[in-house]
Amino acid sequence: MTSTTMLILGASGDLAKRLLLPGIGSLIAGGDADDLHLLDGLRVVGSGRSDRADEWHDIVAEAFEQVGAEGDAADAILDATRYVRADPTSADDWSSLLDGVDGDLVVYFALPPAIVSKVAGVLEGLDLPEHTVLAVEKPFGDDADSAEALNEALRRVVPEERIHRVDHFLGQRAALAVLATRFNNRLLESAWNADEIERVEIVYDEQLGLEGRAGYYDTAGALRDMLQSHLLQVLAVTACEAPGGFDPAHLRDALASVLAVTQVWSGAPVFPNTDSPSRRARYTAGEVGGKHLPDYTAEDGVDPEHETETLAEIALEVANARWAGVPFVLRSGKAIGDPANEIRVRFRPVRFRPDGQSGDGHPEIVRFGFKPPRIELQFTAGGGSMPFELEPIRMTGELPKTAVTEYGEVVRGVLGDDPTLSIRGDVAVQCWRIVQPVLDAWQRGEVPLDEYAAGSDGPASWS
Repeated sequence: MTSTTMLILGASGDLAKRLLLPGIGSLIAGGDADDLHLLDGLRVVGSGRSDRADEWHDIVAEAFEQVGAEGDAADAILDATRYVRADPTSADDWSSLLDGVDGDLVVYFALPPAIVSKVAGVLEGLDLPEHTVLAVEKPFGDDADSAEALNEALRRVVPEERIHRVDHFLGQRAALAVLATRFNNRLLESAWNADEIERVEIVYDEQLGLEGRAGYYDTAGALRDMLQSHLLQVLAVTACEAPGGFDPAHLRDALASVLAVTQVWSGAPVFPNTDSPSRRARYTAGEVGGKHLPDYTAEDGVDPEHETETLAEIALEVANARWAGVPFVLRSGKAIGDPANEIRVRFRPVRFRPDGQSGDGHPEIVRFGFKPPRIELQFTAGGGSMPFELEPIRMTGELPKTAVTEYGEVVRGVLGDDPTLSIRGDVAVQCWRIVQPVLDAWQRGEVPLDEYAAGSDGPASWS
C-alpha cells in the first residue's frame, strides 16, 4: 500500500480549520468504501509560520468531531498528524517539511497567489516524490496575466493533470444537481435554450459582514471574491453543452468551451435605472440577524480609499447559438437581510393566452437552491375558485442530504487524482478575461459605488 502525505501550507489560517479538515472528516463520516481506501495511510501535516504544534492535534480532532468522523480511519489520521513550523518560501525549511514523507505527496496551498508563485519556484529545485500533486486555493492570480504566470510556475513543478485549482462551488449540491438534472430530464433538456428561457440569475448573498477578513477582502471585494470565481463556474455548469461523459476530459472541455464565449452583456439594459451591465454597492451600518454591523468603512483594517464593493451584480452573455440574447446575471453581496442563494432560470411567457382567463400569468421559474439544497418549480396553473382562473403553483423537492461536504468533494478529487471538479489552467485565465472590462469601468469611475444599509436587500435604487 502506498501512503500519501497531505502537506497543508497555511494551516494556521481559518480555511484549514473551518473547511479543509472537516472536509477530510466528512469522507470518513459519510463516504463509501472507495473514500475510506483513499484515506488509508493518509498522513496530514500542517504547516505555517506561526507555531501551532501544541494545539494542532486538537484542531484536527475538533474538526473531525464537528462532522461526526470517528472509528479506525479517524484514529489513524489523528495518530499520525503533526505540525511543522516553517517558511515555505525558504528552501532550507523544506527539509523539515518533507521529513518522513514516504510515498505520494499532496501539497495543499492555503496561501495567497503571490506566495504560491514563490513557493512553486522553491519546489522546482527540490527532489520531490515522483507522484506529487499540487492543490491551490483561489484566487488564481489577480488578473489574466498573473493567472497565466501562476500557471507556468505550477507547471514547472508538476504537469497540468496533477494541479488541482480548488473551487468548492463545483462540489455544491446545487451545481451538481444542475448537471444531473438538465441533461436527464426530458422537460428541461428540450427547453434549456434561448427560445424558451428569458433570463438566468445566479445569486449568492449572505448575512455575514466582513468577519475580520479585511486583509484579504478589502483588496478583493465581492466581484473578485465571488463572481469572478465561484459564480462563473456555476454559470458554466448551467450553460455548457452536454459533455460526452462526467470525466475530467469531457466535462472540463465543456466548461471551458462555454466560458470561452462568455462576455459582458452588450444588449438592451438589464438593470433598472442604469445602462451599465454592472452595479456595485457597499454596506453602511445596520442590523443583520439581530446583530449590529458597523459601516463597512469603519471595520478594522478597511481603507475607504479602496472603494471596495460588498455587493456586486454583473450581466453577461453567452455568445453561442443556444444562449444568444439571454442575460446571465451574477450577484453576490454581504450583510443582506434576507439573502437569496440560488440558480434561478426564468422562462419566457407563452405566445398566446385565450380570452376569458383571469388572474396574472406568472412566469415559469426553475430554482436550484444552494442553502438548503433544493429544486423548486414555479409555474402558472388553473384550478382556482373560478373557472379558468390562473394562479402560481410551487413544487419543491429537497436534494438528497449527504455527510460529504463540498470540501470533502475537493479532497476526494485531490487524493483520487481526479481533477473533474477542479479548475483547468486555461479556465482560470479565461475567468479573469470575462470580468476585466467591468473592473476597468469601475476603476475609471464609470459605475457609481452605491450604498445600502446592512440588513436590507441592497440599495433602494436597485429594486
